[in-house]
Amino acid sequence: MREALFVKRNADKWKAIEENPTRDPDELTARFVELTDDLSYARTFYPDANVTRYLNGLAAQMHRGLMQNRRDDRNRFLTFWQYELPMLFRQSHRLLAVSAGVFLIAGLLGWVSAAHDNTFVRLILGDQYVNMTLENIKKGDPLGVYNSMDQGTMFIQITLNNIYVAFRTFIFGLFASFGTIAMLFYNGVMLGSFQYFFYERGLLLDSILKIWIHGTLEISAIVIAGCAGLTVGNSLLFPGTFSRIVSFRRGIKQGLTIAVGLVPIFIMAGFLESFITRLTLPPVVSGSIILLSAAFIIWYFILYPIQLNRRLNP
Repeated sequence: MREALFVKRNADKWKAIEENPTRDPDELTARFVELTDDLSYARTFYPDANVTRYLNGLAAQMHRGLMQNRRDDRNRFLTFWQYELPMLFRQSHRLLAVSAGVFLIAGLLGWVSAAHDNTFVRLILGDQYVNMTLENIKKGDPLGVYNSMDQGTMFIQITLNNIYVAFRTFIFGLFASFGTIAMLFYNGVMLGSFQYFFYERGLLLDSILKIWIHGTLEISAIVIAGCAGLTVGNSLLFPGTFSRIVSFRRGIKQGLTIAVGLVPIFIMAGFLESFITRLTLPPVVSGSIILLSAAFIIWYFILYPIQLNRRLNP
């Protein structure tokens, strides 16, 4: 993009920022993020131009305002969850749809494959798990695997494993998104074949009411981690108006922020799996936990970012 066109497209925005200062922390942060993006672009393509020096001075002025508004670390913590993560995630909604689509298609393929091949479930889940579950079904406790370990140990192991899976899904995005797609596909096939295994034995509803107590958060977080990985991969494949290295740096920052934001989700999913899933709960209680978990995911990662974006960028 030519410098003149870049200035023409953004001059009104910069003028509004300069002439209409605000002390609202959220609005100030929103302006600062947008301004630093413009500054990064200008430094890359017009390093010695007047517009770069102008943006640098304006950004420094806004940075001082941010420091004055930041009262303590708790305010920074709240700003991250209330503003930074949702606004970054809003930019990745299209990739979230791609991630969810890949996972759902893989899940359907896993279900169909298990239905047409008696050996498929054992191939995906392993003989040990299948044999153990069949033995538990005979005992009248098909999901007894959740009672087989101490709660505290189970919580730590499951949480760390889920975080590992999520960050691996994110990191594999470095392979031009194909690694992330492969991870999403594998996990989707595993889930589809797993659910068919219980459906074939007339235990689908029982498994849903039990497994999805924690699975709603866990599976949603894996799909969102896939979105983070695709964000990184697509920054390499489709740099847009940025140079490929600048686009990649932006993609890494955005994807990593999303991945880090998933840690509390995995901690809660690990807690539910270790302490709640093992309990024999009435269907209405299990269903309520599942619905509340799904409502939180939809609100925080989809609806709230859209609402926040409309409020800050009317």
